[in-house]
Amino acid sequence: MRLGSPELALLVLALPFVSFLALALIRPLRRSGRPAALVSILAMAGALGAAAALTWQAIPVARDVNPSVLWSWLPADGGPMASVGVWVDGMAMQMCVLVTLISLLVQIYSWSYLADEPPASLGRYYAYHSLFAFSMLGLVLSPGFLQMFVFWELVGLCSYLLIGYWYDRPSAARAAVKAFWITKLGDLGFVAGIVMLWAATGTFDFWPLFQAAQAGTLQVDGLATIMFLIYLGAVGKSAQFPLHIWLPDAMEGPTPVSALIHAATMVTAGVYMVARAYPLFALVPSVLMLIAWVGAFTALLAATMACVERDIKRVLAYSTVSQLGYMMAANGAGAPGAAFQHLTTHGVFKALLFLGAGIVIHHFHTNDVFRMGGLFRQRPWVGGAFLVATLALAGVWPLPGFFSKEAVLGAVLDAHLSVPFLMLIATSFLTAFYMFRVVFLTFFGHAHAEHHEHPAPPIAMDAVCRALAVLTLALGLRAALTGHHAEGPAWLPWISLAWAGAGIVLAWTVYQARAVDPARLSAALAPIDILARRRYFLDAIFAGAYRFLLLGFSQVIGWVDRYVVDGVLNALSAGALRAGDTLRRLQTGRAQDYVYGVALGVLLLLVWAQLG
Repeated sequence: MRLGSPELALLVLALPFVSFLALALIRPLRRSGRPAALVSILAMAGALGAAAALTWQAIPVARDVNPSVLWSWLPADGGPMASVGVWVDGMAMQMCVLVTLISLLVQIYSWSYLADEPPASLGRYYAYHSLFAFSMLGLVLSPGFLQMFVFWELVGLCSYLLIGYWYDRPSAARAAVKAFWITKLGDLGFVAGIVMLWAATGTFDFWPLFQAAQAGTLQVDGLATIMFLIYLGAVGKSAQFPLHIWLPDAMEGPTPVSALIHAATMVTAGVYMVARAYPLFALVPSVLMLIAWVGAFTALLAATMACVERDIKRVLAYSTVSQLGYMMAANGAGAPGAAFQHLTTHGVFKALLFLGAGIVIHHFHTNDVFRMGGLFRQRPWVGGAFLVATLALAGVWPLPGFFSKEAVLGAVLDAHLSVPFLMLIATSFLTAFYMFRVVFLTFFGHAHAEHHEHPAPPIAMDAVCRALAVLTLALGLRAALTGHHAEGPAWLPWISLAWAGAGIVLAWTVYQARAVDPARLSAALAPIDILARRRYFLDAIFAGAYRFLLLGFSQVIGWVDRYVVDGVLNALSAGALRAGDTLRRLQTGRAQDYVYGVALGVLLLLVWAQLG
């Protein structure tokens, strides 16, 4: 049975990696600016073509056919301890197409967005981009946990480099470090879990693990603990409560970087990993229950923070956290297919939202939505594209977000998770509210006087947004025409649409019609409003834990090292010096004293020999 060519899968990986090597090692090319960008864009276009060809060639395969191609990596007695290779199935191929497509469009967009960057800086940016794409594609195509973990860490490194691209800005440098270390908290659990799993089963590879799980022969003591630790990796990467705090600060990077991280790469890695390893998670219902509850709670928590945020990019960041909660809730409800469906559709329209926000920021020279207004009259194409993506995110028929969100809600309801279901329904109301709050404040209302004259957005930026808008419409139309619908009660779509419509109406009433004073609305919800504006004090808790626990512990260790360890060594060395001074007095420098000493020694030896 034909699975698709492993050579094509390797080509998908090789092209961005070769681009990175060329930009990293060939200094004149890296410092050339636009030529370096062209190399990266062409490599990514080739990777997209290879991913599309791989998807086109592949046909559905039976569940008992191994979709992986492996080569021995770490030799050991009785066979390799670990293998490397590629895993080529429907999920991996769709993910490869999504990653390469969004990466290509973001790189084209960046060509104009970063046009004012120095050539050397632009070359460095595209080198990071190529490495990021290679890392994410390697993660997607990994046939085992160990290879996935290697690329998992590379993705984290690349996100650090891209978020801190403007490293001369203290806020960007802090955000990069914060993202790196917060995600590493979850990664500690991930690496511990996969090592424990290998110790219990003797393999890192997905295929034998999945086969044993489905056959009911995977007997592992403490499997719930192992899968919980593996899930912690997803908590960090996919910004689940309480490790979601790094994602809003990641907005300090360039806007195209935000689109890349939030749409189809780093933040989706955790969702993808849980969906990929679902046969193992299915054996531990308690962990799945935890995943569902944490996902739903994360979705609602992030939505409340988005409602009070003024920075347009941070609103979208909280929106990403919220939608990741939807995906994780679907995974926990036993519907990895619904989670993956929402991941792919969300990747398209969230990229459009971020890149559209880049044009908005380019126009107004501010991120504050309360200092914007009237852009739809001046830039109707930008406003139209942004509105399409907003409607998709709000889950309005017939856009793709409606169908994927209904699949998630139907799965959660079918799993009898009533409270998580209610949290997700409330989130759908808040999503529509905060996104249309941005739309009304930015594109409608009165334009501020200082923003009347601005050049049109560069062609590349505008073209990418239009292409994503068309793709969003096409995905929704395809789902509508194919009769796609979520399994669930007939009333579910209407309830969801009603709540989304209520959120839109409330946003219009408050921010467009001005019939309700936003200050009075905030005062009416004062406790939640205060907590949301202060991020529920979670950042302060982490900062306090760092300062008082980690730094306090390090000070204790420093004191022990300085006064106990060094003190013992200093005391020993001082004693040795004093002993040396005492012994030195025995050295008189007179030969007869030494003769007497030798004679005394010989005499003592003779006496000792006689007594023995």
